[in-house]
Order: sequence, then structure tokens, then C-alpha cells
Amino acid sequence: MIEIWLNPACSKCRTAESELKAAGVEYAVRRYLDEPPTVAELENVLARLGLEPWDIARTTDARKLGITLPARDVDHRADWLELMVDNPRLIQRPILTASDGTTVVGRDPESLSRVIAAE
Repeated sequence: MIEIWLNPACSKCRTAESELKAAGVEYAVRRYLDEPPTVAELENVLARLGLEPWDIARTTDARKLGITLPARDVDHRADWLELMVDNPRLIQRPILTASDGTTVVGRDPESLSRVIAAE
């Protein structure tokens, strides 16, 4: 089963969900704005993505929210994680994880295809 972190107001999230339905795969929705990830969950996703927190940050949303982002370095990594957990709008979306652990930020057809194929 694929888990999808989404914001229903996001067009990329709606597209990803439509692709999952069209592919006929089982999936579970997590509305991450209503149920933000924990630091541990975010760490787990980042490890599977092979990325750092700042790599999946929505910096435009940070500016809109008046949030000053920390430096993009290892010394501030924990600050990034806490900031993203406290302000989940900063997390790029949608994030999809297949049962085999394949995880993608599903903003493009190739990423969506990769996670669907893994299922």
C-alpha cells in the first residue's frame, strides 16, 4: 500500500491521487497539515529520499508565513526539522511512499510512475 502525504487544496496532490486511482493501487491518505509528521517520521522520509530538510522545504511559503529559515547546514538540521513539524506547510508535497520503502516527492509524472511501479 502506498502512503501519500497530501494537501487536498494542492493541484499536484490531486493529480497524484488521481494517478494512484487510475493505476488501481491501494493507498492511504495522510493530510499532513491536519496530522503533521513527527521529527522521527520526517527523518525517516528524508532518509528514504536521500535528502536534507531544506531540500524539501517550500521556501516561498516560508516567506508568505513570515518565517525566517535557518542556514542550510548540518549545524541547523534539527532547527529545520522542528520548523517543518511545527509548520507543515513548509513541507513539499505530495510525498508518496510505497510498501517497499520507495519514496518520492510526486510533483512530476516520472516520480509518480516510479512509486506506482514499486507497488
